[in-house]
Amino acid sequence: MEGVGEEGASPVAPIAKWRNDFSRLFQYYLDRSTPHMVERWLGTLAVAMIYVLRVYFVQGFYIVSYALGIYILNLLIGFLSPKVDPEVEALDGASLPTKGSDEFKPFIRRLPEFKFWYAITKAFCIAFLMTFFSVFDVPVFWPILLIYWIVLFILTMKRQIMHMIKYKYVPLNTGKQRYTGRNSAASSSGLRKD
Repeated sequence: MEGVGEEGASPVAPIAKWRNDFSRLFQYYLDRSTPHMVERWLGTLAVAMIYVLRVYFVQGFYIVSYALGIYILNLLIGFLSPKVDPEVEALDGASLPTKGSDEFKPFIRRLPEFKFWYAITKAFCIAFLMTFFSVFDVPVFWPILLIYWIVLFILTMKRQIMHMIKYKYVPLNTGKQRYTGRNSAASSSGLRKD
């Protein structure tokens, strides 16, 4: 019978243990960063600036930048879209509230803010790493890619804004809404509590 000690251990076990420890530590710090939204986005902005400076000084990797722009545009659409599409919901018979007596349905994003931030940060890091491999530096005329991306952005945002206007939702909020409550209703009806 073989022993379970050091002699029977495979060389893959330390690598698997290191990977597991690294994954656990990475998840710990990722979880701790969740409430610090401003700091997370400032870090992502720093990563994005490093990527932009790298592309500027290398004078290449425009295809990588274009693909990154398309990916970020796709993430932005997911961030601005509701989890349940009102067009599909209207076909099922259920719809958004149209009167004050209807049930309140809060706006729930298809792509939550944290996942949006994480995906963008990861995308910039991967694109930055790709700039170190010449196989990704395909020679293109970058102004055409830029103009095409701008047109695509405008058309996509126009469609998204029209969808937001049609179904009357606003995906951006600045925090918890505060209501004045009964004081404004009581003062307008002339009733006072003493």
